[in-house]
Amino acid sequence: MAYSKTKKKSRLQLVHQYYSYTGFYKFLGDVLKKGVPPLLLIIGGLFAIHYFVIDINDALAYVIENYSSALVLVFFFISESILGIIPPELFIAWSGKTSNPVLFLSLIALMSYLGGIVSYFIGRAALKIERVHEYLEVKMSKHLKNARKWGGFLIVVGALLPVPFAITSIAAGMIRFRFSCYLLFGSLRFVRFALYGIAIFSLL
Repeated sequence: MAYSKTKKKSRLQLVHQYYSYTGFYKFLGDVLKKGVPPLLLIIGGLFAIHYFVIDINDALAYVIENYSSALVLVFFFISESILGIIPPELFIAWSGKTSNPVLFLSLIALMSYLGGIVSYFIGRAALKIERVHEYLEVKMSKHLKNARKWGGFLIVVGALLPVPFAITSIAAGMIRFRFSCYLLFGSLRFVRFALYGIAIFSLL
């Protein structure tokens, strides 16, 4: 008697199948296409400025000599709390020229992480403002849909890849993603800063 036996798929295969069907890999590819070019432009711009305009080392030395470390850290924290529009790579390069690179790299990584937490609660608070809620539901509907669909993976992408972490954090807050899980996934932000720090320190 012939019969067919269905092979049970492993958990990993099921997860892979789910993310394939829901378009997560396509979304991840789109994020990389949008995120990597700006990063390359920033690095290329730094090299161009370094060789044709002003020595980056001299510029960083000027910042260190004329502005307190506390002021730079506060400025970075504000940037990371509000959309993250200033590239963290500039601050990583700055930390490499301080008296204690490892300490200041750790501090800016912490500022970025804490800034993400602030953004998370901005997302939570935004939902309580009717006009803002309606605006965000329309303008960020695609981001919110993806956040609800993929949850933690979206936060991981925001923490590790060259995209504004604040945007991902705001979206996580808006969908009321579990805060304890957000803190866990968001901690990968420290990994990104460590890797970028190693790369940038070796270039400057």
